[in-house]
Amino acid sequence: MEFGNVTEYFDLPQLLLYLFWLFFFSLIVYLHNESKREGYPLVDSHNPNYKGGTLFGFPKPKVFKLPHGQGERVAPKADPQYELNAEQLVPGPGFPLEPKGNPMLDGIGPAAYAIRPETPDLTHDTGTPRIIPMRVASDWSVESRDPDPRGNTVYGADGEPGGTVTDLWIDLSEPHIRYLEIEPLGAASSDDSDGAPARKRVLMPMTFARVKKTGEVIAKSVCGRHFADAPGTANPDFVTLQEEDKIGAYYGGGHLYALPERKEPML
Repeated sequence: MEFGNVTEYFDLPQLLLYLFWLFFFSLIVYLHNESKREGYPLVDSHNPNYKGGTLFGFPKPKVFKLPHGQGERVAPKADPQYELNAEQLVPGPGFPLEPKGNPMLDGIGPAAYAIRPETPDLTHDTGTPRIIPMRVASDWSVESRDPDPRGNTVYGADGEPGGTVTDLWIDLSEPHIRYLEIEPLGAASSDDSDGAPARKRVLMPMTFARVKKTGEVIAKSVCGRHFADAPGTANPDFVTLQEEDKIGAYYGGGHLYALPERKEPML
């Protein structure tokens, strides 16, 4: 058999088709496994032995080096869990949870949050906190044609005042306002390191705020009384990744839990 006549005895297109199928199947298995680096194995609250997502196994642990000397992170790994302060209406798979405490703080339903590092998000170039208040970023200002909410009142979905905007938190990497810093009405004071009273201040994501031309702010997801219980920050000059998740979850959960009628059927 001469090499030039090999196609007379061998179906080359069919071989190429089989090789393509093998490659495509291997690609699907690879992508399926790589997608399991976070959130796996799946768990079942009713069956502690259940470990979902085992089809084709799990990828080998991979070490990711974090920038700016923040160490390393390994994935996949067992994710920490927080205890839900809720119970099922009916003890069976698929039935909804009924909150026993404050669902906006306990991570129930739309107020659920992920367990993230207690470190701030850093800028790519300098490795400094990426989201900071304007009192720290003193070279930033509000455009003169835009309303400045600082010093104005924040109103909740019930029309009641919830506090006063004290500062704006900006994103240095994507220049825009990320959070409004609010001093809630009636919030208890705490003593700082110098013994002077320090008023509690909380953050509200800018995406949950509507700023009027007068500078007043309307928050449709929560009521005025809810600002006093909103999550704060451990450091007054930056927010950690974990704090960001809890803050977003609190106001997002308000769309369902802030008012009793929001949990009822629309019809």
